[in-house]
Amino acid sequence: MTFPRIRDLREDSDKTQAQVAEYLHMKRGVYRRYESGEREIPVWALIRLAALYGVSTDYLLGLSDRREPVR
Repeated sequence: MTFPRIRDLREDSDKTQAQVAEYLHMKRGVYRRYESGEREIPVWALIRLAALYGVSTDYLLGLSDRREPVR
């Protein structure tokens, strides 16, 4: 499963894979595999990415078109 929204949000925010990987406290290669769908994204990383971009986890996963997190 690929996660194009994670890549799109990263590119839209002018961040590199290395910058996002550093934010997640991991190597760039590991993050790259999440972004390309080669590896499953752990829940903790998904939550951190949603917080970084200010979107819902459902949006990141492609389950919803609503970007805003539910409060």
